[in-house]
Amino acid sequence: MFGVLGAAVSLPVGVPAASVPGTSVHLVHPGQSIQAAVDAAAPGDTVLVSAGHYHESVLLRTDGVTLRGAGPLTVLSPPDGAADGACAALGDGICVFGTPGHPVADVSIESLTVSGFRVDGLSASGTDGLTVRSVQAQDNGQQGISEEKSSRSRVVGNTAHGNGQAGVFLANVVDGKGEGIDTGGTRVAGNRLYGNRFGVVVRRLRDLDVTQNTVTGNCGGVFVVGDDTRPRAGDLTVRDNLVNANNSYCPATDRLPYIQGSGIVLTGVEQTLVTGNEVDGNAGASPLSGGIVLFRSYVGGPSTDNTVRDNLVLDNRSADLADRDGGARNVFVANLCRVSEPSGRC
Repeated sequence: MFGVLGAAVSLPVGVPAASVPGTSVHLVHPGQSIQAAVDAAAPGDTVLVSAGHYHESVLLRTDGVTLRGAGPLTVLSPPDGAADGACAALGDGICVFGTPGHPVADVSIESLTVSGFRVDGLSASGTDGLTVRSVQAQDNGQQGISEEKSSRSRVVGNTAHGNGQAGVFLANVVDGKGEGIDTGGTRVAGNRLYGNRFGVVVRRLRDLDVTQNTVTGNCGGVFVVGDDTRPRAGDLTVRDNLVNANNSYCPATDRLPYIQGSGIVLTGVEQTLVTGNEVDGNAGASPLSGGIVLFRSYVGGPSTDNTVRDNLVLDNRSADLADRDGGARNVFVANLCRVSEPSGRC
């Protein structure tokens, strides 16, 4: 038997959790509460949300729960009335919250749309082993998919567009500074990110892989951001991504000049490998414009010991490869490009 908000029902053929002993599937239809189903779920349970439009935010704190929609037509958008619940009060769509001392573990968010929230479409903090898969995050005020203080995550196969900041944003902490956190191998892979301020931002993190994403039509493509804290951000890989025509204009902030035409940017990081990427058609006149750019952090922290190799970097302006940082032991080798700053890097 399987629980539906505390009741037992028959499931449609092919529900994956049906074959796993000791688990329940909580089925939610339009007009019912996703939050009530999540609150009823025990570790190992699946909350299966039918196609339809749900005007609510959802807070998840239980280990091992899967929240799965029926695809893009399962849509969460802001409540019609006053904010109800902690996640809605923050302005977010789906929240997965633990603490660094007691992380919420092995949660999966899959196959649904989060749209139109004032802050983030999906916000995660204090998680371990979180999977975000086949989520469409669109037209949210800040981040499409946001994560902090977390480890061993999989952010794979998602689409994020029209968000006010990044399509995918991963950080040690969202607000504040702090040392670089080792993520234990978090992976950001196979996502389609377009029409945001940034495609991907990785800030003050270590041991992370950004691979095989399509990043196009943003103001900036992939930004790997650190500063002068210890341990420093870095020891990560940006590999096999398509970073194309990120030429929208976004105004300057207190930390960054205006953004336009930035492909892959490393600022204030160390020991990062950028390899196998196709970076083309990113054009602008900002200090951060160009194909693959090294730039000092806003507090003056240099990028050091980074390797940029075996990339296809063409038709970017003002340069395909630009080392505007001046940090030590940065290596550019075997890249196919035409214009570099300083010259001689192609």
